[in-house]
Amino acid sequence: MNNGTLYRLSAFSKTPDGGNPAGVWIGETLPASDVMQRIAAEVGYSETAFVAPCRGTTRTIRYFSPEREVPFCGHATIATGVALGDTAGDGIYTLETTVGDVPVTVRSRDGLREASLTSVKPAYKPAPDALVREVLSLLGWESSELNRAIPPAMAFAGAWHLVLAVSDKGRLAALEYDFDRLKAVMLREGITTLQLVWQERPDVFHSRNPFPVGGVIEDPATGAAAAALGGYLRDAGLVSVPATILIRQGEAIGRPSRIVVDIPAAGGIVVTGTAVSISELPGLLPG
Repeated sequence: MNNGTLYRLSAFSKTPDGGNPAGVWIGETLPASDVMQRIAAEVGYSETAFVAPCRGTTRTIRYFSPEREVPFCGHATIATGVALGDTAGDGIYTLETTVGDVPVTVRSRDGLREASLTSVKPAYKPAPDALVREVLSLLGWESSELNRAIPPAMAFAGAWHLVLAVSDKGRLAALEYDFDRLKAVMLREGITTLQLVWQERPDVFHSRNPFPVGGVIEDPATGAAAAALGGYLRDAGLVSVPATILIRQGEAIGRPSRIVVDIPAAGGIVVTGTAVSISELPGLLPG
């Protein structure tokens, strides 16, 4: 049995009451999968990251929602970067995920730590019409409400997300859906979250992210989906590169988040955010 320390941080926010909370478990070796799943369920956040060993700049990382393991999680990666900065110092860490290596640069700025992850190579493909119609029906949306300048797409930067852009902010503000039926569709299609967006300006997007496959109605900040969106915008020729966009998320559910996405001409997408401690859970948890 090894032991690890579990931290709680909120990512993509400068205050604990904003952003997306994540658990970060750091130990010498990773616990068994069933133990990690149990800990993630007990923590109850949309994801908990498990990181080992607790030394060096190259670490193995795995991500668990309360219900299942996910291949990659952006906000928990940002939280991990800040936790590593707090415990081991600023610098560049290489996180070995199940989908590839993700470099994370940790720096201190204005009294806070922030982290920048560089995603694995992004990909996208047009979303099948039948899937779009099915999801729109579950959301109670009409196809006429979509912004055709950003066509529906399946986008990937470590995990797959369905991107649906609307032309009116009010449509994004009203979000209700059948949790169990949408979860079933997303599990069938291998979708991690819905990336529902409204473009305020060329460089500012508002986003909402249903995450029923993880047992969460809505994610207040989704770094993986942000990276996937950036890759889609670039590779579909919808943005001039290099570019930087800001994604505002979580405002509708009272946890405002700010996600900065740098889109280079080629390669991985860079996602940057702050993370702040909520508190450290007392004691050590068995691994």
